[in-house]
Amino acid sequence: MGQRNRNGEVAVITGAASGIGLGIAKAFASAGMKLVLSDIEASKLEAAAAGLIAEGASVKSVLTNVSDACAVDALASEAYATFGRVDVVCNNAGVIENFKPTWDYSLADWDWVLGINLMGVVHGVRSFVPRMIEDDVDGHIVNTASIGGLVSGTANGIYTVSKHAVVALSEVLQNDLNKKRARLGVSVLCPGLIATEIALSDRNRDDAPELSDREDRLRQSFNAGIANGMEPREVGRIVLAGIDNRDFYIKTHPELDDIVRDRFEGILDGRRPAATRIPLD
Repeated sequence: MGQRNRNGEVAVITGAASGIGLGIAKAFASAGMKLVLSDIEASKLEAAAAGLIAEGASVKSVLTNVSDACAVDALASEAYATFGRVDVVCNNAGVIENFKPTWDYSLADWDWVLGINLMGVVHGVRSFVPRMIEDDVDGHIVNTASIGGLVSGTANGIYTVSKHAVVALSEVLQNDLNKKRARLGVSVLCPGLIATEIALSDRNRDDAPELSDREDRLRQSFNAGIANGMEPREVGRIVLAGIDNRDFYIKTHPELDDIVRDRFEGILDGRRPAATRIPLD
């Protein structure tokens, strides 16, 4: 399937002020799309919008906490009030809480990560999909999971749980849309290591826990590893191509298919979970 002419289409992107979200926004702007950018970091959101406007994009920015259902409803209202339509929604906002054994995370840790990584996607689906179905839009929903949504092993516990849930939610959403014969497509984005600041995402958390020396070293190691990852703008190009191709699973690093295969072989074997850790180098 070739590249579709998307000039004038409208895309809503959460977590758009930096990282993968900003990379997607830049790729979409290059395709002529109008943008509604959402993020919780006001200064970065303002800078991202200004940079894209300077390059000729049509941009509306909306400060949004995606863990708040009412805030995502307000984001949808702003998008439709500004541009009158929505063609693509990227439920992309995501965080990670570092680096503890599963049993050591507090309930506040679980609430924070799941509130953004999972419920942020749930809220995006609830706020946008019914309107897009009603408008009979030949559009697309992109939910950002992770390669960590396809494998488990020794990865970060809460993050991995949240991303597995996003994969499952996306699969069910696509099947529900198919049963309804809606024209909306769905993709779940499963990136590998991308050069973002996600390791530092608790900078936006009021009750961020104090890390032990070991946990801080692990965070620094992870941050150093992803600094050499794929550039976010390349992820944006991959996402745009995936939407055009109607790919359901959009993977940035197909060379990691072996660790996905290892996990499913462990499931079929029935005796042990796979223990693969995604390499940082």
